[in-house]
Amino acid sequence: MSTGHGPRPAIDFDHPPADPVPVFEQWFAEAQSLPTPNPNAMTLATVGADGQPSARVVLLRGFSREGARFFSNRRSRKGHEIAANGRVALLFHWDLLDRQVRIEGRVREAGDEESDEYFAHRPVDSRINAWASDQSEPVANRAELERRAEELAKRFEGREVPRPPHWGGYRVSLDRIEFWQGDKYRLHDRIVYTRSDDGSYRVARLCP
Repeated sequence: MSTGHGPRPAIDFDHPPADPVPVFEQWFAEAQSLPTPNPNAMTLATVGADGQPSARVVLLRGFSREGARFFSNRRSRKGHEIAANGRVALLFHWDLLDRQVRIEGRVREAGDEESDEYFAHRPVDSRINAWASDQSEPVANRAELERRAEELAKRFEGREVPRPPHWGGYRVSLDRIEFWQGDKYRLHDRIVYTRSDDGSYRVARLCP
C-alpha cells in the first residue's frame, strides 16, 4: 500500500475489484461532495485525419457500463476529428483528492431521442446559443455572436427551441480505464483495467 500522506485510497490497489464501473462511480461521488467547481469536467483528446492531436475540456453528462457521455456541436473541430478517427481519450483530474482517471475508447453518437431529451432540459439561452454558434468557425467579434443570438431568440419566442440537427450526444466506450491515486513522495498508486472481447476486464497494477 502507499507510504505517503495523501487521502486514503478508496480501493485496495493490491487487490482491486474486478469491475471498474463501481470504482469510478465511488470516486466521482466523492469528487462531487467536495467544493470543487465542475467535478464532471474532463479533458477530451481527439486526433484528426492529419494525425494532429487536440484536447479540450467538456462535461460528463452520464456514466454507465455503456460508456462516458457528453454533448457537443458535431460540426466543431472535435466533431470533425471524431468523425475522422473514432478513438479518443478522456482525463478527469480531481486535485483536492489527488486523483486522476484516464479513459480510452471508441466514440459512437447518441441517438436522436437521447439527444433531444438532454437538449430539452438545457436552459433556454443555452439552447438558443447552440443554434447561434458555428462552433470552431471564425467570427468577426462578440457583437456578431450576440446579434445572432438575439435574432434567434426572436424567432423562437413563445415556442420550444428545437435541437439543432448538428448538435447531439456522444458516448465513449470504456475500453481502457486507469485509476491514479497521488502520493506525497511520488510513489503513486495506479491500476488499469483493459476490456476483453467478452466484456470482462483484465486488471493490472502499474508502476508510478
